[in-house]
Amino acid sequence: MHKKTVSRLRRARRARMHMRNLGAHRLSVHRTPKHIYAQIVSPDGGRTLVAASTNERDLRGQLSGHGGNKDAAQFIGRTIAERAKAAGIQEVAFDRSGFAYHGRIKALADAARDNGLQF
Repeated sequence: MHKKTVSRLRRARRARMHMRNLGAHRLSVHRTPKHIYAQIVSPDGGRTLVAASTNERDLRGQLSGHGGNKDAAQFIGRTIAERAKAAGIQEVAFDRSGFAYHGRIKALADAARDNGLQF
């Protein structure tokens, strides 16, 4: 694996262990150059409770442009917050998967916060 990827995964593992000790639901985010994915995972890490991505057929038509930009990340942040509220989840721990907190990751987090998700 590339050194940059190994470093990102090391950061992600360390953060996930801390979240596991807290016992909170996890809002896990992953990004690729073309898409962004978000899911809320149960505290034991065994089940995905809510998920949203720019790769979903229903959401793809509502995006302007492609799924790898800040506008798409904001849209996914709003969507995941709405789905979480519908599932009865109000508070989560933000798992950025080792990615730096800027750009699309920050846009998704801010949109989720603005739509009622607390972390």
